[in-house]
Amino acid sequence: MGTVSFSFGAARRTVDWHKSQADSHKNVPLPDHTWRDAIPTKGATMTLSSRHNHTNLNLSRRSFLMTGGLAALGLAGCSSSTGSTSASTSSSQTSASTTAGTNNGDMSTIVINDAAWSYDTDNDVYYQIGVQYCTTPAATDYESMGIYVPGSYFTGTANGDGTYTCKVNESGTAGSFTASSAPVVIPVNTAGYAAQPAPTSYSADGLTSYLSAGLVYVYPGCRGRNNGENSDGTSFAGGAPWGVTDLKAAVRCLRYSSPAIPGGAKKVFTFGHSGGGAQSSLMGATGDSELYYPYLESIGAAMTDDSGSAISDAVTGSMCWCPITALDEADEAYEWMMGQFATSGTRADGTWTKVFSGDLAESFATWINEVGLVDAQGNVLGLNEGGEGTYASGSYYDQVVSVIEGSLNNFLTDTTFPYTPSSTTMADGGFGGGSSSGGRSGGSAPSDSSSSGAPSGSMPSASAPSDSSSSGAPSGGMPSGGMMGSSSSTDSTTYETVEDYIASLNSDTEWVSYDSSTNTATITSMGAFVTHCKSASKDVGAFDSLERSQAENYLFGNSESDALHFDATMSKLLTDNQSSYAACSDFDSSYVDAYKGDMSNTDDLGTLTADRQKMYNPMYFVCAGYEGFGSATPAAHWRIRTGIDQGDTSLTTEMNLALALEANSNVQDVDFETVWGLGHTTAERTGDAATNFISWVESCC
Repeated sequence: MGTVSFSFGAARRTVDWHKSQADSHKNVPLPDHTWRDAIPTKGATMTLSSRHNHTNLNLSRRSFLMTGGLAALGLAGCSSSTGSTSASTSSSQTSASTTAGTNNGDMSTIVINDAAWSYDTDNDVYYQIGVQYCTTPAATDYESMGIYVPGSYFTGTANGDGTYTCKVNESGTAGSFTASSAPVVIPVNTAGYAAQPAPTSYSADGLTSYLSAGLVYVYPGCRGRNNGENSDGTSFAGGAPWGVTDLKAAVRCLRYSSPAIPGGAKKVFTFGHSGGGAQSSLMGATGDSELYYPYLESIGAAMTDDSGSAISDAVTGSMCWCPITALDEADEAYEWMMGQFATSGTRADGTWTKVFSGDLAESFATWINEVGLVDAQGNVLGLNEGGEGTYASGSYYDQVVSVIEGSLNNFLTDTTFPYTPSSTTMADGGFGGGSSSGGRSGGSAPSDSSSSGAPSGSMPSASAPSDSSSSGAPSGGMPSGGMMGSSSSTDSTTYETVEDYIASLNSDTEWVSYDSSTNTATITSMGAFVTHCKSASKDVGAFDSLERSQAENYLFGNSESDALHFDATMSKLLTDNQSSYAACSDFDSSYVDAYKGDMSNTDDLGTLTADRQKMYNPMYFVCAGYEGFGSATPAAHWRIRTGIDQGDTSLTTEMNLALALEANSNVQDVDFETVWGLGHTTAERTGDAATNFISWVESCC
């Protein structure tokens, strides 16, 4: 029986969803449901049992017809959350659950050489740099990895040339692990789906906390969103699905050479932030998916061991900070949660993009009402017309409000006043193991702008996230962490008491009620929260830009076009509603053909944009409402964190993933929390990200 840790606000969910919502939620008649667990209290963090029962959702004729617009997104209607019988529930994935695939090339070239280890005496680390993980690499500057091993795990014999021959010392211990039980951790430093250059030199910076805890640290290079050129002048393809393909090949290489690796790479954990968080989630969701096999075989990944048995690329756990993912409905979710409450820039009254924004928001509601997400009690979540905005009522809306409220109450619990807000917005996670010659320094361990993540100056202003503008309509620059580095902002105001802070949130209108006797707060609406704390920081077309300028547009480019449109819903709306958009003077009809034309593009392996998008959507594999559900082996353990103020993506991105995982019987536990007052960063309620991540890995093992 799996478990999930969620932070909930006030119990806004109706006890009998069916009876209270059936009348207003006309599109989706719901079956009768029973509550299985007590309603959570305000701000509580609860552990809930996973739902394994089969829920049927009977659709009306109107709802059925509406699915036509969602067919291109790969949805299979509202199906159950029962798990795949073919997926393993083991936290140690060692063999694929599907067909093996075919080895290509001379596999001896990717065997990890036990006589090629170097040794860092000062830090007691054995390491190898430049380990090739596929036999026919397409991107030679990226498709290799650095491996870093605690010294106690090896018995090393000097070769006389500065290298060592190492054998695993089964009795060796480090932290809470032994050489036989040691897990592998893999950082994903791919902001904005950028490339992660393979390390070419050694540095211990950012590694010591992981190694001293007994973790084997592996830093693989991987391709990014752009096509590229090798140092010899040959070119290689970038974009989806090559980044995750490369990471999978690295995992397979480790397992192909498992006797050379402490723990045999049986337990592998990935961790990343932003676009890196997205690709970490994909590593967790797509284990052994056959969709990746042609790509893996093309670069000579290890598909079988020497006896012909399948090698798995499934991982044990996935850590995701602020993942920019679920791109099939990310634009729609952005307009539903944030865009509809903006009134300037591309969302100003009278502009065609304002009308487009409203249509996108309504499309998100249609998607929610078809996909069949469920809450912790197994009740199907939905959206109704009306409320404070476009489809801003219903059980799904209440779920969002509950998460927001829980985040605020956690902040009140964690924070000691006086309190001075501050925030850091990050692009890159800055995880150690890289090298300066690869375009990135080794970096420090992931952390927030302060060590605490909560009181004493670690939180940002409540007025607007630091990565947003007041207009809600920025322009220029690469989105989604497309640039390296970080920025910080500080509100000079110090709040002496909780009451002072709550008063600042209510400065123009009261939307937060505070009970000093219980130190808990209640919020009135999602829209008020968005207006005060989570303003839109991107134009309409937040991920699939009208001008093909977003990082995600490059992610779905091909060898002929660097950047392409990929959002099927946007394309359909432009086609179906162009007459209403044309009524606005600023509409450009060329967008219609641009989107429609781009959707028919293929990559070098002949894969359509829509199918590449499926491969880069964790929901496609773990959510019961998608046709890909059950076709891959999901990670058993998940940890998801997000700064709730970030304008980079809708809160629904992380929440929906957590809901789908909690309902998946092949997932053992989901630890999901939002962090009040923080933006696009490695957000943690308390403590620093590296320490918390390491502790989580220890708990999973």
